[in-house]
Amino acid sequence: MADPSDNSPSAIPTFVPSHAGLPRPSIAIPAAILSAVWGAISLAVMVFGPSTTDQFSTLDIFIGLLLASLPIGLIWIGAALLHLLHMTQDEARRTDAALITLRQAYAALPKQPHTDGTIALTRKLDEVVLSQQMLENALAEIKSVQQNMQAPAPQAAPPSQRIQPTQPNRKTSTETSQDQGNLGLEGPSTEVTGSLAHHDYIRALNFPENSEDAEGFTALQRVLKDRNSAQLVQSSQDILTLLSQDGIYMDDLRPDMARPEVWRRFAAGERGRTIAALGGVRDRGALARATLRLKQDPIFRDSAHHFLRLFDKNFLTFEQTASDIEISALSNTRTARAFMLLGRVAGTFD
Repeated sequence: MADPSDNSPSAIPTFVPSHAGLPRPSIAIPAAILSAVWGAISLAVMVFGPSTTDQFSTLDIFIGLLLASLPIGLIWIGAALLHLLHMTQDEARRTDAALITLRQAYAALPKQPHTDGTIALTRKLDEVVLSQQMLENALAEIKSVQQNMQAPAPQAAPPSQRIQPTQPNRKTSTETSQDQGNLGLEGPSTEVTGSLAHHDYIRALNFPENSEDAEGFTALQRVLKDRNSAQLVQSSQDILTLLSQDGIYMDDLRPDMARPEVWRRFAAGERGRTIAALGGVRDRGALARATLRLKQDPIFRDSAHHFLRLFDKNFLTFEQTASDIEISALSNTRTARAFMLLGRVAGTFD
């Protein structure tokens, strides 16, 4: 008997049917007896039957042999079928017993620890979920800050509390502009790169790699302080989430990268074949799934067109001050890859 502590496949007990040692009723013996009896009866009828004056013809002999052998053949066919039935029943019993034994052996096995691949996949999924939660929290924080920056208009004081005007202190133009900047009357900046470093902008559009990417989250927080940039980041996050529902991930795409001058022509308003290189995504599976989703899902379609408009608007401002190297770096971000994919599906580059 196998050791219960041994968990190897060879240690699983093999089922031996309890009726294996019992003698099986022989089917051949009754069949042989019946065949012999019928053969003897047939022979006796042919030999000792009513005598006739005519001799047996060849046809009579053939018919007699056929009538004698036909029942014998039926007897042996029945015996073979009965034997096959017994074998089928035995096989069914052995199969049921083996399944029960395997189920019991599996239940007795200790729980195996997760493999390295499963642990790595679980950790990666946890990091993606945590990164998305941190990004959503950062977006909510930026929106809250933007709402708080919109100070209410000052109300006029009652006549009894009005103070007589005094001679104001003269200030330089620099001090005056600084005081106006602290009033909170101006909304968030509407330019993408006016006060943002191109490095932070590119890093933010690629999103943090994982929950430990402190530099990525820092760049993202800086970019989210700009209104137009925050809108693009939020729209990009939404569209990447929708694409992931169909198994489309930007890291899996390997698009043909367009030259910076092609991007500049796109920013200048050119359309058609001159900018067709921007649709460098060649993954047929991703294109097919995105096309089907764009046709069937109105929410996805609205989100995709909104994302394309925001990317077009923001890139127009970014291109004015960006170098060719920075444009190439931007085109390799996850946001730009989503733009290439959706732009080709929506016919933006046609």
